[in-house]
Amino acid sequence: MSEFVAGPVDSESAAGRAADGRARRWDRHNAQRRADMIDAAVAEIEDNGIDISVRRIADRLGVPRPVVYRHFADRADLDEQIRRRVLESLLAELMPTLHPDGTVQAAVGAAIGAYLGWIERHPRLHHFLAARRDGPSAGLSDARHQIGGALAHLFEAAMAQHGVDTAPARPMAFGHIGLVDSVVNSWRADPASPLTSDQVAAMLVESVLVLIEGNARVWGVPVTRDTLIADILG
Repeated sequence: MSEFVAGPVDSESAAGRAADGRARRWDRHNAQRRADMIDAAVAEIEDNGIDISVRRIADRLGVPRPVVYRHFADRADLDEQIRRRVLESLLAELMPTLHPDGTVQAAVGAAIGAYLGWIERHPRLHHFLAARRDGPSAGLSDARHQIGGALAHLFEAAMAQHGVDTAPARPMAFGHIGLVDSVVNSWRADPASPLTSDQVAAMLVESVLVLIEGNARVWGVPVTRDTLIADILG
C-alpha cells in the first residue's frame, strides 16, 4: 500500500496567505463601510438639503464621527465621493437615451426629458452638484465626457456617412451640453422663475434642434429633426 507523505509546511508562506486573506477581508469591510457612509450622505441631502455635516452622517449610521473621518482624506474627498454617487444615479437614467431609436427630435426630447425628470425627483441632489465650493470636480468632468462622447459619436456618424470632416463633432457635442446645463442651472437658481419644467424642456428641445439643423446645413449633412437615428448610424 502506498503512503502519501506530506512535505514540510512553509510556515512563513502560510502566515503570509493568512495575512493576505485578513487584509482582503478588511479592505472589503472598509469599502462597504465607505459606501454606506456615502449612501447615508446622499440620503441626508435628499432629506435635509445640501448643508450636511459629518455629525449628521455619523448619526444616521449610528457610529461616532471619527469613524467617518477615517474613511476620507478630508471634507473635499467626502464631497467628491458624494458627487460621484449622485452622478451614477443621473447617468443611469440619462445614458440610455443617448443610444436612441426614432427621430432626432424624439431623441433630443428623451434626453432632455430624462435630465429634467431626474432633477424634478432629486432637486436637492442637483443643487448639491451645482453648488460645489471646492474647485473643479473630477466626477463632474468624467460625467460630462461620458455624455459628450455619446453625443459626439452620433454627430461623427452623420458627418462620416456624408464624407464630411468629423473634427467639429466633439466640440459641438460639448457645446450642446453646455447650453442645456447653463439653462437648467440658471432656471433652478431662480426661485422666482415662472417657468415650469415642461416649459424649460420645450425651450431646450427646440433650441438644441435648431442648433443641430443649422450646423447640419453648414456641414452639408442632410439631417433634420425628422431624420431617423437609424439612418444617421447607417
